Amino acid sequence: MTFPLTGRTVLIAGASSGIGAHFAGVLAAAGANVVLGARRLDRTQALAREIGYKALAVMLDVTDAPPLSRNGRAP
Repeated sequence: MTFPLTGRTVLIAGASSGIGAHFAGVLAAAGANVVLGARRLDRTQALAREIGYKALAVMLDVTDAPPLSRNGRAP
């Protein structure tokens, strides 16, 4: 069974290590653009370099509620 994601963009929280980092690679291999979110920006930037042009690293702390409560709008 295939699950094509070409042209889709996926935000992955916790992408700096473990299952989040692995899942980012799987999704990118399936054609998705991936936004790698985590507190450890250095690690997500390194992963973005590994994945290539389909990846963007951003700092994301899901315990910081105000930025997450703005309906996706930047502060």
